[in-house]
Amino acid sequence: MLYRVHTQKSLEQVGQALEAAAQRHKFGVLGVHDLQAKMREKGVEFDRACRIFEVCNPQQAKKVLEANAEISTALPCRISVYSEGDGVTLATLRPTALIGMFGTPSLHAVAEEVEETLFAMMQEAAK
Repeated sequence: MLYRVHTQKSLEQVGQALEAAAQRHKFGVLGVHDLQAKMREKGVEFDRACRIFEVCNPQQAKKVLEANAEISTALPCRISVYSEGDGVTLATLRPTALIGMFGTPSLHAVAEEVEETLFAMMQEAAK
């Protein structure tokens, strides 16, 4: 259900590399949520650096949403980048696992394409 990649790069380096990889793969970064900063803003101390990148390929999203609008509850795709041990981990939920929850088997091929692309982007960002 979860795909992870670990790297020795800094969180900032991974973030920049992930944004560049997304662009190369025709995905847009719709937003980045800095959970550590947001929690601090709310008066909650959270020691682990964690950013969530919301990414989307509009052509793939259109195919999915035209077939089943309920899938909008799982969009955009998210890639979490967080400090772990002596490095940084990138993690995402597998689109193929998520698509199975919506009873639209005709979208499995689209989910596989998106999944392969997300994994490639994460691997590139970790190098």
